[in-house]
Amino acid sequence: MADLATAPLVIAHRGASGYRPEHTLASYELAARMGADYLEPDLVSTADGVLVARHEPGIGQTTDVAAHPEFAARRTVREIDGIERDDWFADDFTAAELRTLRAVERLPQLRQGNTVYDGLFPVPTFDEILELRARLSAELGREIGVYPETKSPTYFARRGLACEPALVASLRAHGLDRADSPVFVQSFETANLRALRTELPVRLVQLIDAHGAPADLVATGDPRTYAELVRPDGLAWIAEYAAAIGPAKSLVLPPGGAPTPLVSTAHAVGLLVHAWTFRNENSFLPESRRRTGREADHGDVLAEYRAFVDAGVDGLFTDQPDTARVALDLVGRGPAARTELVSS
Repeated sequence: MADLATAPLVIAHRGASGYRPEHTLASYELAARMGADYLEPDLVSTADGVLVARHEPGIGQTTDVAAHPEFAARRTVREIDGIERDDWFADDFTAAELRTLRAVERLPQLRQGNTVYDGLFPVPTFDEILELRARLSAELGREIGVYPETKSPTYFARRGLACEPALVASLRAHGLDRADSPVFVQSFETANLRALRTELPVRLVQLIDAHGAPADLVATGDPRTYAELVRPDGLAWIAEYAAAIGPAKSLVLPPGGAPTPLVSTAHAVGLLVHAWTFRNENSFLPESRRRTGREADHGDVLAEYRAFVDAGVDGLFTDQPDTARVALDLVGRGPAARTELVSS
């Protein structure tokens, strides 16, 4: 995939989540129609082992579960990735029970426009997303990829509901288990990716946060942190099992600073770099890119995209795929540039 490194991929973060409630089929479909190259679902397991798309195991912020008195008693406190959370959890519901819930906007104060869709869309399964991907690829005349993340692997494994076997089974059932399949599988943990390397030939992505450490390393007493994994020896280790890293934006370009060596160091060991997460709202932009107005108002995100393209990233996780596509077109790195690169 090195030929795509000079034409950054547009990765629709939870779909077009700047315009529709995240992780809904409506959000994914809109993202594809806006020009996204890949649709990015976060996957969690239900009590009966079905993979569904939610931001995390907790579903209180992204569904109307609180309005369902029949599920009131299922609210509980549980530790996930070292943090105690008071919520309803996907793995306490069967897939059929989850289907009675409807998605709501996770950030209503910033994305009031999305709230008009609250209560309309069910929680989709991974298989439904893969079916949508195939349909839209045929309809739009271009291959749309899928970029799933298994959320909190250590937590789900301890619950006896590891997501990875179901992920592999779904990808195989949909003919997406080849080395050239339009698939990236991502995780903030490491052990699950290393295990997947022996089962699944698709490209794997090691996500890297700006702080903390992978939960699986913490659980096993391994002292390595994300900061250590972005050093040259850490990146060389990641390259043994992954095709790319997905770093937080600040690890590539700190606010108000110059680009770090991360992109060039990763490229030197054969890793692509897909940075996260680009959003239009002032609230998510560095001070220098904000415009006067409310936190929900849009800032100079086109300048931010350009800075990251100039820094050499190979992919952009974005809540607004149409904005990312415009930004790439403005710097001459849009679809026409990608077609020319791939055919050359």
